[in-house]
Amino acid sequence: MQPLAGVRIVVTRAVHQAEELAAPLRALGANVILLPTIAIAPPENPAFLREAAAHCDQYDWIIFTSVNAVEAFAAELPPVNNCRARIATVGTATAQAAERCGFVVSLVPEKYVAESLVEAFAQQDLTDCHILIPSAAVTRDVVPRGLRKRGAQVDVVETYRNILPPEAAQKTKSIFRKPYPDWVLFASPSAVENLITLIGTEPLRNVSIATIGPVTSQTVLKTGLIVTAEAAVHSVPGLVEAVVRHY
Repeated sequence: MQPLAGVRIVVTRAVHQAEELAAPLRALGANVILLPTIAIAPPENPAFLREAAAHCDQYDWIIFTSVNAVEAFAAELPPVNNCRARIATVGTATAQAAERCGFVVSLVPEKYVAESLVEAFAQQDLTDCHILIPSAAVTRDVVPRGLRKRGAQVDVVETYRNILPPEAAQKTKSIFRKPYPDWVLFASPSAVENLITLIGTEPLRNVSIATIGPVTSQTVLKTGLIVTAEAAVHSVPGLVEAVVRHY
């Protein structure tokens, strides 16, 4: 059964992550159009990241909120890793990435959003607890703000940057014209913002929009666009299911 047979779907994830979403869509019959609106770049000043990785044994907790943060941080760890910090992640995909990099994950909240991670620490005594959050250059401050309110010392270190791929502009113009695609899928707020930077909002009014979760949906809604489908489980499989459920 191919519920998405003939449906044209634009996938906006970064090149190294696109197939994770594209493959199941193709298996369901979709005509997938790859349009990476994000590329992952090193931090502006990698010295801070290297310093944090070199002294990760001084933290009580390290919190990862994305796969990209895990991979970028792990790449800077010293050959002999004596990191004693406990590991918390947002989402099972991030937890799996952490485990592949050799970390032992102690905490994964049920909901795949930052707010749930703060709630998951509700039973922890965070007084003078030293927490490291490797993150994107531009990120929400929900987790560090919430943990600091509970007495934790939180260090946020820039681990990577989401940039606009240079080849995206020309490709975008060729995709968002008549006949328009049926769907465009967003797995992060940065993907939304970068695509709108390229083409504005008008072409996207002709396309159904699906998002991986409420934070990405809020970014879409702030532009005046409509979210047609949102993943109930904020993961790649959940995003695929949201589109299938629509049909």
